Amino acid sequence: MKEKIKKTYYNWVLTAEYLRMSILRHIPSRHVRLFLLRHYGAKISKKVAMFASVDVRNPKGLTIGNGCSIGPHVLLDARKGLTIGQNVTIAYRATIWTLHHEMNSNDFHGKGDSTVIEEYAWICSNSIILPGVKIGRGAVVASGAVVTKDVAPYDIVGGIPAKKIGERKERNFTYTPYNTLHIV
Repeated sequence: MKEKIKKTYYNWVLTAEYLRMSILRHIPSRHVRLFLLRHYGAKISKKVAMFASVDVRNPKGLTIGNGCSIGPHVLLDARKGLTIGQNVTIAYRATIWTLHHEMNSNDFHGKGDSTVIEEYAWICSNSIILPGVKIGRGAVVASGAVVTKDVAPYDIVGGIPAKKIGERKERNFTYTPYNTLHIV
């Protein structure tokens, strides 16, 4: 009986958290959304552009560096820890996971690890990054890619699963994605 009560309580907490984050992503003011995410424990630098439809799971595990741009309909799963470095661009409908289910277990339990995206990385639209992956400095994840392994700095990866398809030639970046947006 005690275990059942514990599970019920846990499910209520998860439901409340999901509802809170669902409401938060619909708030039209980016300043209010960022304020509330910080209030709920996220470590977000001052100059971060985050569109209204961004879904954050567990703000306490989220760290975002200065100058980042997070596009519409992005999912940031920070349940096991998600660190996004400075000047990172995350485009439309990108999904970054830190936790998923263990498919080979009898109880389908959760399994995951922290995910890190280093400075000047560009995560293109509709890409998926799986738990425990590190995206190196200046790396590019092409649209539609599914990243299952670490990506070396400046590498361009694409495909399912993502493989190296090129390399960024420029290494001395000076841009700030936050400053390039005109409608935030």
